[in-house]
Amino acid sequence: MDGDAEGVWSPDIEQSFQEALAIYPPCGRRKIILSDEGKMYGRNELIARYIKLRTGKTRTRKQVSSHIQVLARKKVREYQAGIKVSSHLQVLARRKSREIQSKLKDQASKDKALQNMAALSSAQIVSPSMIKNHLPPLSPAPYQPTRFWPAPISVQPGPSQDIKPFVQPPYSALPGPVQQPIPAYEPLAPPPAPSATAVPVWQDRTIASSKLRMLEYSAFMEVQRDPDNYSKHLFVHIGQTNPSYSDPLLEAVEIRQIYDKFPEKKGGLKELYEKGPQNAFFLVKFWADLNSSGMLDGPGSFYGVSSQYSSMENMTITVSTKVCSFGKQVVEKVETEYARLEGGKYVYRIHRSPMCEYMINFIHKLKHLPEKYMMNSVLENFTILQVVTNRDTQETLLCIAFVFEVSSSEHGAQYHVYRLIKD
Repeated sequence: MDGDAEGVWSPDIEQSFQEALAIYPPCGRRKIILSDEGKMYGRNELIARYIKLRTGKTRTRKQVSSHIQVLARKKVREYQAGIKVSSHLQVLARRKSREIQSKLKDQASKDKALQNMAALSSAQIVSPSMIKNHLPPLSPAPYQPTRFWPAPISVQPGPSQDIKPFVQPPYSALPGPVQQPIPAYEPLAPPPAPSATAVPVWQDRTIASSKLRMLEYSAFMEVQRDPDNYSKHLFVHIGQTNPSYSDPLLEAVEIRQIYDKFPEKKGGLKELYEKGPQNAFFLVKFWADLNSSGMLDGPGSFYGVSSQYSSMENMTITVSTKVCSFGKQVVEKVETEYARLEGGKYVYRIHRSPMCEYMINFIHKLKHLPEKYMMNSVLENFTILQVVTNRDTQETLLCIAFVFEVSSSEHGAQYHVYRLIKD
């Protein structure tokens, strides 16, 4: 391993290591506090923790530090001489060397780049977000599926040991329109319609429990066109509806079909459902619109999430959003929102909440895959779990499991909602 004293870093460990580098930028001697644990971690400790969560394999803080230094020395040699390296990164290294040499057209530029490189620490050299600010930009790299998961995606859509599918047919066989249910799931017969006086019209027809209703949800990108105008692209969107008692009830999906797509430890989907109330649990299938080619994405782009809820009760809510990969949590965002009395009901708005760096990087990588079936193969193992609770009583008000596929419709983002039940 060319001096890599901690031993062979297998592809799955290396993939998790690279993901962690993007998530946790260099922070010097500062510590980072994780909100769900209250503990303080250095960057290398966080990277080791991430590797353990993703792969189940242990790498110590010192092993991570050693690996960073080894990779930093390799990158320095690539810039200085463009020589071949003997590690598992040699293909990437050769390509980067050629790209950099083509950009550095004169000796003065070369000298300046090498001076910038010499001023960087090891942690900065191997961090993409840091090195791009010190060296000339590179042209887009060709598609490399190994940047997503440990092994390449096969040339034809379908399951592999690295892309673990649902137990039903692959997403590529699913239709796009919102009106179509997901054929992969087996919808159960809806319950008898309630009388108009027993249950509010929106319950069992929208994302709503007996105490809280989701009115709107969107994830988007905004680009400023001029000082007064912005362009907005919706990746996913749930708009407000006005249901009537004549509308059909939501179809039901057996919750055990999706247990393996979400965390199973304390506070996971299974434990939450057993705690209840069961009428607060929903599955949303998104057909995400990644076609934002009409907008120029750049440093000034804003990635955000907005959501809105309503209730007949005045309470303070806590919204936890967990991003999961292969059923394991990788990022969690917790937000608190207070009620506003509007039109005889209490409304809760989380407006333009900034998207985390992990999600922005994930979207960028996903959009650069050349084929939709490759995107869908990745999305089979990507899920989001949103849990809304009463901050004071800790009661679950809503629990929404999000699964994703890429939209092939000219109408953009689409969605379909299911109730989650346990038969």
